[in-house]
Amino acid sequence: MASLSCNVNAGLSYGGPGKPRRMVAVRAETVNPGIRKTEDKVVDSVVVTELAKPTTAYCRCWRSGAFPLCDGTHLKHNKATGDNVGPLLLKKK
Repeated sequence: MASLSCNVNAGLSYGGPGKPRRMVAVRAETVNPGIRKTEDKVVDSVVVTELAKPTTAYCRCWRSGAFPLCDGTHLKHNKATGDNVGPLLLKKK
């Protein structure tokens, strides 16, 4: 498994100058351990009558830079982990 480090405070020092910044380890692990693993990418659609756009994609990999909206980051996540998670699509009726 790949492991990434992320500086949570990103240049901010809580507690004053010279204090150590907190670090968080982010692991590249699957978020879909067993649902429909025979499919290359699990994407579900829901039809909704009141939407501003014809289709809106919501993130289900928890890695989107535009969370809660999908920005396609699941492609990189799936390649790194062997996962098959895809977005939830809301479609206008």
